Amino acid sequence: MVNEHGVKKYEPRRTRSGTKETRANFSLRSFVSFVVNRGCMPGKVAKIGTFSDWVGLFDEWRKEIGVDRDEIASFKFDTLYGAIETDEIQFGSYKGRRKWENLRQIPTQQMRDALLNMIVYQGDTEFASVEQQRHLFETAPTDWDRRALTRVMIEEMRHGWQMCALLLDHFGYSGKVEAQKMLERRAFENERLLGAFNVDVDNWMDFFTYTDFVDRDGKFQLQMLKYSAFAPLGRSMSYMLREEAFHMGTGNDGLRRIVQAGVIPGWLIQKYLNKWISCSYDLFGTDHSSSAHWAYVWGIKGRYDEPKNQNPAKLDELNDYNRHLYRDEVAGLVERLNGFRKAGEPELYAPDIRFNRAIGQFAGQKFHAKTGEMLSDKDYEQHFVEAMPTAEDRKRLLEIIANEKKWIAEKEGARDPFETIGEPRKSAINL
Repeated sequence: MVNEHGVKKYEPRRTRSGTKETRANFSLRSFVSFVVNRGCMPGKVAKIGTFSDWVGLFDEWRKEIGVDRDEIASFKFDTLYGAIETDEIQFGSYKGRRKWENLRQIPTQQMRDALLNMIVYQGDTEFASVEQQRHLFETAPTDWDRRALTRVMIEEMRHGWQMCALLLDHFGYSGKVEAQKMLERRAFENERLLGAFNVDVDNWMDFFTYTDFVDRDGKFQLQMLKYSAFAPLGRSMSYMLREEAFHMGTGNDGLRRIVQAGVIPGWLIQKYLNKWISCSYDLFGTDHSSSAHWAYVWGIKGRYDEPKNQNPAKLDELNDYNRHLYRDEVAGLVERLNGFRKAGEPELYAPDIRFNRAIGQFAGQKFHAKTGEMLSDKDYEQHFVEAMPTAEDRKRLLEIIANEKKWIAEKEGARDPFETIGEPRKSAINL
């Protein structure tokens, strides 16, 4: 939905714990009811029996959304498990006990349900991102960028594959249902579980900003799951984190090349930073989240800096704690981009953590993107148009990309993305 200025209006978003900005509970029971009753792809059976059955659906999904092409079509997807740094649970009520290798070892059904929920939400984002970026192949600024996009998509698909393998290997019938539904929801039909993953990434400014900052949220989430008391989930994270590093690097270097070229004006670049960084703040979840509280107590999901942080966890502030760590990191990255600005261009900044928030204590409140100052309704309406991409801004951006050959600086001295795709697998370690 857009307002009269062509700016996307605020719409409800879901967090990784399933909470809407209204703080209404999106319980696991209602979530399972939602996915079980949605129905299947046309012509598909309502149940998959084996992982091979799921792979068949995965192959059809790729064809249906239009990405079964180039290197993707020939890539051999697989399930990869790395080492974990300790076999002992590192935090929560079960700290010091041996990590769980299967569901039978997990003490309660509530804990098993919460773990299932975490895996479903993580996997859903992986497939969603491919759907969001599916139209970018033909507009890649260089062949290197097209191949980088292809690698990013392959690795996101592999991450979704990994999560579905966990579901099928460990969660019985419920896992099969969830793995199937993961391939039936569509980002472009507004069906993915988190709002940020239903927004089209339809130009390369979007792509570079998305991979730098939304994928960086992904890094934070994977790192927190790496400490999980459920050992197979923790072992899944090492390779995924290494692969995610390429995605963030692609985005960050793409933004550096855009800033360095100096063709797209800085004020327009800033709007896309505001769009995707503010969206990423919400991905950490609502404040005072009971889901985050219990996930920590049960040892399912830790803090981002868990091994280094010797302070007792503030259980009611876990999401906000991790969100502020993320904000500090992205602020440093944006500041580095300023070193490549051409003379006269405005200084770029990471938006205030309260700007354009759709969940939590700042949801729907009217803060200035740069200063954090609270604004009146009238002033905020004008500021929002100045701070976020409008339909006219998008039109101007696409005209620049179409007509200015040097809108992005050359990618110099870089190895082909597919020459290095295997390297994270050879050296996967805990970060």
